[in-house]
Amino acid sequence: MDTQTISVGLDIGTTKIVAMIGRENEYGKIELLGLGKAKSLGVHRGVVNNITQTIQSIQQAVDAAVANSGLEIKDAVVGIAGQHIRSLQHSDYITRPNSEEVISEEDIEKLNNQVYKLVMLPGEEIIHVLPQEFKVDGQAEIKEPIGMYGGRLEANFHVVVGQVSSIRNIGRCIKSAGLDLAGITLEPLASADAVLSTEEKEAGVALIDIGGGTTDLAIFKDGIIRHTAVIPFGGNVITEDIKEGCSIIEKQAELLKVKFGSAWPGENKENEIVSIPGLRGRDPKEITLKNLSKIIHARVVEIIEQVFVEIKNYGHEEAKKKLIAGIVLTGGGAQLKHIKQLVEYITGMDTRIGYPNENIAGDSTESLSSPMYATAVGLLMKGLREKKKELSVQEKKVSLNEEENTEQIVEEVLEQQKKKSFLEKWADKFREFLDNAE
Repeated sequence: MDTQTISVGLDIGTTKIVAMIGRENEYGKIELLGLGKAKSLGVHRGVVNNITQTIQSIQQAVDAAVANSGLEIKDAVVGIAGQHIRSLQHSDYITRPNSEEVISEEDIEKLNNQVYKLVMLPGEEIIHVLPQEFKVDGQAEIKEPIGMYGGRLEANFHVVVGQVSSIRNIGRCIKSAGLDLAGITLEPLASADAVLSTEEKEAGVALIDIGGGTTDLAIFKDGIIRHTAVIPFGGNVITEDIKEGCSIIEKQAELLKVKFGSAWPGENKENEIVSIPGLRGRDPKEITLKNLSKIIHARVVEIIEQVFVEIKNYGHEEAKKKLIAGIVLTGGGAQLKHIKQLVEYITGMDTRIGYPNENIAGDSTESLSSPMYATAVGLLMKGLREKKKELSVQEKKVSLNEEENTEQIVEEVLEQQKKKSFLEKWADKFREFLDNAE
């Protein structure tokens, strides 16, 4: 199989690490070729805190995916989350030397690169610069300025910032696990790719991805990303509370949550009881499901309320910014019973659970449509898009030999190469840095 057309998404989570290999089939859907999953050791609240353990977990997941698919992998697109991520709004402009020429992609690139030069706090680095609306010579609300005439090009940007050390640590782990970094993406953006429809992004939607260590939020309106946030709580704090509240070990608490847990305490009768074997010959413990769901309820309410504060900060209550499509829940935490009803109750917004299977070819296994694979599917989709772009550049190069009109095509290819996104340039620089560090 042509390795140029396959890609790998690597989701380094707090509870699990997922490596997903796939390619695009002729219908534009993703055909999954291999999946590897490993327990994540060494990641706390989305941030690597033990390099050696993280490398081992990544290797386990990658080895499983390779064994599963029989394919070799060289590089991967990696997701980044964690409590160090913050986002800000920024507007910037460029004055074009010749307003007689139409605005090209290069102008937009120049404007984007200017934003990357913003001075951040010490130890912080810009991960994404996402243009929102453009203004050309004062004319506002332009979504696509390419091809227009104008001297002054202005834009509002959504800038995502993260800690340099955390990003470097992830890069270090990937390299030590024997892979190259094909790209870094903010995890809520990857999940959004996998589970949101174009109509939802147009109407206005908040994606809440409840992971093990963090809850990620991405808000879209008019098809554009408007707000991102990472809240440093997730499913693990719920398990922790059950462990403390019922005096049981973590493994049992996790099982209880998954098998019998519910976010809505009203539905359990007083007399529904689960018996848990005691440790080393001690008497078994009896736990009522009502108590269990009370503990879960309290924690989930806390997480959702924090997310709702972020949604209000974005301005959901203003008529123009209203999120008509409501909320989409994804991530492992979205599998909790009755969480949809609870979120609707707290926020008063329509809610659905987001499954990544809409983008996956029909013959893929059932388990892959679970919300907990949303980020991995999104990262894989991003990797495939990048590969497609590269391939189209190469194809143009090949057709040079057959075409008469070579000059024009040479120009185009050079343009394409010039347009290598800032993030890719950054990844290249970063690889050099790692190579020299050894």
